[in-house]
Amino acid sequence: MQDLLPELCDLYPEQVKLLSPIFQSYGAKAVFFGEVVTVKCFQDNSRVKELLAKPGEAKVLVVDGGGSIERALMGDLIADSAYVNGWAGVVINGAIRDVATINTMDIGVRALAPCPMKTERKGLGEVDAVIQFAGQIIKPGMYLYADDNGILLSDNALTLPEGFV
Repeated sequence: MQDLLPELCDLYPEQVKLLSPIFQSYGAKAVFFGEVVTVKCFQDNSRVKELLAKPGEAKVLVVDGGGSIERALMGDLIADSAYVNGWAGVVINGAIRDVATINTMDIGVRALAPCPMKTERKGLGEVDAVIQFAGQIIKPGMYLYADDNGILLSDNALTLPEGFV
């Protein structure tokens, strides 16, 4: 296990922003990072499914689900699609389901909680929205870094310490 975030905080104290530690860690990939793609949706994972079915190019999908834990915005099939399509990870201000299966996948996932209920797909949601949760404003094109210590944001890509490629 590698601790990336403490290293980044030491190297870039003025450039990193910390998300409040409200997320649980899922997936088999503890350390992940990449350029941010955002989606804002509430109890409808239509846009999440669409985005994660496209090539991810080592990016991180950040989903503002309004903090709802009444419906899961991602399950094992969508998580598998994200992995197959090369996404580095997914951060969800909301719930996920199929946790045992997702925990076997080599993808980083952070979410508020598990919930077995799926969403109704109505085609709602806003891609590339400026979103706000966990004490930060999150914009498309920012960079997100996650490990067991938490989640950091930066306006620009940071040079990673040796051993974190």
